[in-house]
Amino acid sequence: MTSYLYSAVRTPFGRFNGALAGVRPDDLAAGVIAALLERAPGLDRAAVDEVVWGNANGAGEENRNVGRMAALLAGLPTSVPGTTVNRLCGSSLDAAMIASRAVETGDADVVLAGGVESMTRAPWVLPKPAKGFPAGDLTAVSTTLGWRLVNPRMPEEWTVSLGEANERLQEKHGISRERQDAFALRSHKLAAAAWDAGFYDDLVVPTEGLARDEGIRADSSLDKLAALKPSFRPDGTITAGNASPLSDGASALLIGSAAAADRTGLQPLARIAGRGAFALDPQDFGYAPVEAANRALARAGIGWDAVGAVELNEAFAVQSLACVDAWGVDPEIVNTRGGAIALGHPLGASGARVLGTLAKVLRERGERWGVAAICIGVGQGLAVVLENVEAAA
Repeated sequence: MTSYLYSAVRTPFGRFNGALAGVRPDDLAAGVIAALLERAPGLDRAAVDEVVWGNANGAGEENRNVGRMAALLAGLPTSVPGTTVNRLCGSSLDAAMIASRAVETGDADVVLAGGVESMTRAPWVLPKPAKGFPAGDLTAVSTTLGWRLVNPRMPEEWTVSLGEANERLQEKHGISRERQDAFALRSHKLAAAAWDAGFYDDLVVPTEGLARDEGIRADSSLDKLAALKPSFRPDGTITAGNASPLSDGASALLIGSAAAADRTGLQPLARIAGRGAFALDPQDFGYAPVEAANRALARAGIGWDAVGAVELNEAFAVQSLACVDAWGVDPEIVNTRGGAIALGHPLGASGARVLGTLAKVLRERGERWGVAAICIGVGQGLAVVLENVEAAA
């Protein structure tokens, strides 16, 4: 059996402490599920087989299976089951992959997949003391991003900060600060142009008065980016300008079988043609999409020469450039409508964003094959190959 992507929608991505700071993550998730259902007027809500939802934190208001909670808040019948997936930054792409496998095995016909993250509302946590009333101090730990409450048995090189890991990647691959800044500027310019051209109008549902991704800096310049101080090393190359920002948002996808067209009243946008996962040393996580995408292409039965569009989540400019260099693709087909450096990177929502964006880019440009890929903390990467059903006909 074959699986298809039928619809995609997301919130605008808000800045840390920005316009979406007052919205609970389960409400963000419920909002995009409701918006997705509104776009499938023929779908009997009780006919949804499963909700598979991604989230990276799980420590705050999204705890207790946010996928199930969001489904209930969105008004789905209590008979529709829901689960939550945590593969950190790749959570919602993983959710889409799980949904597509359920369809292809015949276990489901209609699955809602997606993800959510409120990095603003991620709580501070205290480790529970081994004994009551400890004499010493306890330190509150932010759960917004990165390692926390690290097991001391982990090797130190595995647990370096995300930024330090990518500074090491920069050293290994010789990717200059100038290249990183130019890549970041391109992301902002393309994102602003895409919004101005109406590309995102039907992919994004206004939320809490926010109608456009909040992190885009259309007035950025190479001079402004060059003036920013390194964030992780005094002599480093990674800055707040060439890395993705902390963000809030949610994304949703409707994935189904060929028979789902009759159930939903929708026509498929793209066929899910290949999936790939790869893992390596945790500190090398930024490079993991390279082999994940290669595996997804092999399973789709095509090579890079057939690919007309790539959506790669821009966790950092340096890791994005390292991946693009390794693939040997034309950089001009990568993130043609901007990427996470401009749009934002709410961890659990980003994978569904890149997949939904890729499907629309393929149709808009008349390309047949595309790759969506994402790097994941602790040394993993995921990728999905889409086939534009219009171009394949």
